[in-house]
Amino acid sequence: MTIYISGAPCCWGVDDANNPYLPDWKQVVQEAHQAGFTGMELGPYTYMPTNLSDLLPVLKQNNITIMTGTIFEDLISEEHFPDIIEETENICQLVSQLPQKEKQPHQHYPTPYLTIMDFSDNDPAHLARDYNAGHPDRAERLDAAKWNLLMDHIKQICAIAAKYHVRPVVHPHAGGFIEFEDEIAKLVQDIPYEVAGLCLDTGHLYYSKMDPETMLRKYWDRVDYIHFKDIDQQKYEEVMQEKIKFFDACADQVMCPIGKGIIDYERLHVLLADELKYEGFITIEQERDPRNSDSSLQDVKQSVDYLKAVGFKQ
Repeated sequence: MTIYISGAPCCWGVDDANNPYLPDWKQVVQEAHQAGFTGMELGPYTYMPTNLSDLLPVLKQNNITIMTGTIFEDLISEEHFPDIIEETENICQLVSQLPQKEKQPHQHYPTPYLTIMDFSDNDPAHLARDYNAGHPDRAERLDAAKWNLLMDHIKQICAIAAKYHVRPVVHPHAGGFIEFEDEIAKLVQDIPYEVAGLCLDTGHLYYSKMDPETMLRKYWDRVDYIHFKDIDQQKYEEVMQEKIKFFDACADQVMCPIGKGIIDYERLHVLLADELKYEGFITIEQERDPRNSDSSLQDVKQSVDYLKAVGFKQ
């Protein structure tokens, strides 16, 4: 089975293109290559150059494929949705022009992908959810009208992606309004598979009280793309006792290099490679504060080396 190990700029703390502490994008691409990644996500739009003449030479020099764009926005806001539509057009136009790896026999859809995540650190309702990330018992759910608006916005984003032959995948994300098991069940009921697949993230699933193996099995016919994270169990138990936002928990190092945390990646290799016959990309993520990005290369290389050691051969 062909499984490409890729990474995301969030491993270097890049989640917001306007953060003044971000490392240079060329450094991130170079370190991604040094760590052993064959692919990278685009990260927040405008972090990497949007001009192909600037972007492509650096990717080629480092043997990196950009196979995924990202919408990481407040997907309920009607006020800001026109900007999200424009951003979606721009991202899909860009990634659709980038060279991609050949589709593998068991890969559901070829790249490029567009991961779609609901999240905001400005909206009061989202902020309340963020402080309850990982707590399905106390986090307030959307009412029917707002949930339907969220679904409609996702469908509009997916229609734009389809126009560019980009496969949209919805990513349940800690701190957003698609996070918990009941919300994932509603999502797959309301968004047909021909419209969008799923990107399941082992770390977000565990953080939000779900077993990654169980969820991958349950929704396997909807899973097009997978994110890998690992969680420091002691730190996780600590942050679950605090009133803390998801990315503040990440800055407090609740995420750790793969193989150093609680998630059983030896078992997940058996599940994905041997039982489910997954082919395509898995993307390592280890969110952090960008001011701590000087240790990113060491951490992601450790994660890549561990995954290769348990059988994830590229």
